[in-house]
Amino acid sequence: MAYTDPRLRDRPAQEVSVEQMERENVARLDRMKGSELAFLDQRVPGYQREIINIIGMGVVENMGDPDLKPKIQAPAHGFAVTYVRNTPKGHGAALHRHPTEEVFIAAKGPWEIFWLEGETERRVTLQPGDIVNVPIGIYRGFRNASDDKEATLIAIVGGPDPGKVDWHPSVIEAARKTGLSVDDEGKLIVAEAAE
Repeated sequence: MAYTDPRLRDRPAQEVSVEQMERENVARLDRMKGSELAFLDQRVPGYQREIINIIGMGVVENMGDPDLKPKIQAPAHGFAVTYVRNTPKGHGAALHRHPTEEVFIAAKGPWEIFWLEGETERRVTLQPGDIVNVPIGIYRGFRNASDDKEATLIAIVGGPDPGKVDWHPSVIEAARKTGLSVDDEGKLIVAEAAE
């Protein structure tokens, strides 16, 4: 007798038509629109990018933005997948950390992943197809290392509760000058920039 995982035992195989698969489980990159205001750092010069939630909501802070609705509606079980694109060269995400795993995959164009070792910035460059699993709890960021604004980075955040972003103090200070902050629950507060 062949092994059957207990979670599937006595359950018939699900039947899914091509139409249902396309409607509920496929996201086409050329049809996707994301958000340019998903995180605290996105008004700070050097951190402009488009965030597209593919599966799950991930750790976004602007929960009310309809453009952040996951493109695949099937529920995520313990992970979230996000695309990052429309990122000018040298732009990306500011220093932040997570209480769960974060994996980056360079899909198109090279991407630089950077982190702090004490007060020293370290970095690696990912070429298309390269993957890095950033250790939990270290301050990290990423930036487009390509001249192609359509370069695409895939971010996968793990855990049944991915938590919220914990920003480096320098990012919080810079963001406040642009009118962005987060409340005690990690939700984005959008105000006018300080003059």
